[in-house]
Amino acid sequence: MTTEQHVTYCRICEALCGVIATVEDGRLVKLRPDVDNPLSRGRVCPKGIAMVDVQNDPDRVLTPLRRRPDGGFDEVGWDTALADISQRLRRIVDQHGGGAVAHYLGNPAAFGYATSLWHGLFMKRLNSPHQYSPGSQDISSRFVASRLLYGTISQLPFPDLPRTDFLLMLGANPLVSHASALRSPRIKDDLADIVARGGRVVVVDPRRTETARSYEHVAVRPDTDAWLLLSMLNVLFEEGLTDDAAIAQQTTGVDQLRSAAAEFPPERTAERTGVAASVVRGLARDFASAPSAAAYGRTGACLGRHATLVCFLLDALSVVTGNLDRPGGTLFGRGVVPLEEFGERAGALSYDQVRSRVGNHPDVMGTFPAAIMAEEITTAGAGQIRALISTAGNPVLSVPNGKALADALPTLDLFVSMDLYVNETNRHADYVLPATTFLERRDLQWGFAAASPTVYMQSTEAVVAPYGQAREEWRVYDDIARLMGMSLLAQGPLGRFNSMFVFLERVAPARLTPRAIFEMLLRLGPYGDRFGLRRGGLNARRLRALPHGVVLAEHAPTGILREMVQHSDKRVHLAPNEILAEIGQLGDRHPDDAAFPLLMIGLRELRSHNSWMHNSETLMRGATPRRHRARVNPTDAADAGLVDGGRVRIVSPSGTIDTEVRVTDEVGPGTVAVPHGWGHDGGWLRANAAGGANVNDLTSSRSEDLERLAGMSVLNGVAVRLERIDESASAPGLHV
Repeated sequence: MTTEQHVTYCRICEALCGVIATVEDGRLVKLRPDVDNPLSRGRVCPKGIAMVDVQNDPDRVLTPLRRRPDGGFDEVGWDTALADISQRLRRIVDQHGGGAVAHYLGNPAAFGYATSLWHGLFMKRLNSPHQYSPGSQDISSRFVASRLLYGTISQLPFPDLPRTDFLLMLGANPLVSHASALRSPRIKDDLADIVARGGRVVVVDPRRTETARSYEHVAVRPDTDAWLLLSMLNVLFEEGLTDDAAIAQQTTGVDQLRSAAAEFPPERTAERTGVAASVVRGLARDFASAPSAAAYGRTGACLGRHATLVCFLLDALSVVTGNLDRPGGTLFGRGVVPLEEFGERAGALSYDQVRSRVGNHPDVMGTFPAAIMAEEITTAGAGQIRALISTAGNPVLSVPNGKALADALPTLDLFVSMDLYVNETNRHADYVLPATTFLERRDLQWGFAAASPTVYMQSTEAVVAPYGQAREEWRVYDDIARLMGMSLLAQGPLGRFNSMFVFLERVAPARLTPRAIFEMLLRLGPYGDRFGLRRGGLNARRLRALPHGVVLAEHAPTGILREMVQHSDKRVHLAPNEILAEIGQLGDRHPDDAAFPLLMIGLRELRSHNSWMHNSETLMRGATPRRHRARVNPTDAADAGLVDGGRVRIVSPSGTIDTEVRVTDEVGPGTVAVPHGWGHDGGWLRANAAGGANVNDLTSSRSEDLERLAGMSVLNGVAVRLERIDESASAPGLHV
């Protein structure tokens, strides 16, 4: 038996924690934390360790599968599958144009450079506008806020955790989620250190989350964050607590923002938010008077009816108090691999350059709201989706009204999925192609890795060869394009973005691959060796000699605002017309509906990751089997006749689910919290047996119900009612 130890890192979330893989005779047998990783330093969450289960899962797809007329699948060879797929795609494109082909890129693909780059080239070559992702269920509103504030959609300002004195967190639960749009592998320690050095951590959330229990908690009613933040700005302006020198130097539009905030004094918003005026005034004063402060929001802040406005206002708090681009405040990140910088300069990272055929929604980084996919498939006319390629995605469980999408998918002329499992979405596919796990591929950190208080870079080789016939997704795009007679790097619809590849082809030693492109971008980046012109700079060879990664700077840079802001005046725009219009539409109250008196929010669980890790024995086992449970306040439970551990029917204007009740005061009266990612009915046996319900069946996919500026699905603040289920008449299990 040959046993090997390989240094690598987890690619489930932005933390990118270091791990050591133990491999015996070519098979992964163990993952453990890497104590020598300078950022994670021996810490990793249960999901990272559980990737052993995913890697070795007997339910994993390891050969290409072709759908039979009866709905089952047969194994076929790669040559057969790719030949048929390319021929059918060619016919669709020839008859209906490239705009008849759509793509859905799931969350896991965002943590690998190759798939993200090559799928984009493939779709650009087709000149199709139909690109979709989980962004509209997660983070697109944050991107749009950055575009409006800074003129750059790819910049995600983040809190300087090691140096801040006051951290205001809204809709974030990093002790469970490990943070997002922020790289902090040891965030539990980072938060504790803030308090240890005399600072404060304040968590604003409708639920007393795991993070809120450990720090100061301000309970707010669901989907009222915009009112709360505007009332804080009101206090800052009214009481002269702003940093006028910083505002004058960095911004434009402060007078309009001040006027807009004047309509939201804390005494007026208290009834709406449930946060007393005295608490709001205290928060605003303390935030402004702290030696340094940062405001941070994540998924909970991004999924309400005014999500882009909320993300915008969070940054505005830092800006007007002089906490932007300064130590301990809110910082910008320079990408060690500057792909986004090239994309921004080339105009490839767009906002509202095109509008969707259904619903007239603006594009966000070239993607449209995933909630409209079903209607785009079923609505006849020019641009109707006739073919879909899905990579590492399960939108039937992740978009609103997934049942409509499940009904629409079988009507496609072609549906191809690249994934690890047969899931609730690709069970309708014509082909399911076996993809590699992140342990079976080389990688180089990029993207969200720039949102890090410590500048760091790591590369990794594959720790095991691909199991079975699994292939990296970028190679599949490359093969399909070749068989269709397309060159992904040729001139054409790639436009100005192609100039980057023209340059890279001139300096490339061999055929361009994703790895070659990223390694060259690394050398061109702010820490690169500039092809030998910068002594001591980074290149691929140096990185490979540092398997645990390298710290490039202990702290993210400051004083770089003018470099990062891409508005022509190099100023932060505090009063874009889009934001002023959103504020003007807030009104005093959202109309109540007596038929749906409660508001539902989502929640993350430590041993779940969206919809794809419920087949892991490690994550699902325990003293009692894990179950899907809605958190209900004791008062609301009593009103509905519910008991802890009993069954409940949750009804919204858009749908109904049945699940189990957990009675708890971690949610206040009027709030119901339900985990997402459950309700399985695919080719993963343990996940199916876990039961549960798909919470997104309660949410609306209607265009008029999506957030206006970014097309976000509204997954928080959903109006619902609770109904008791008679246990004697209803057996537990998968809801229908």
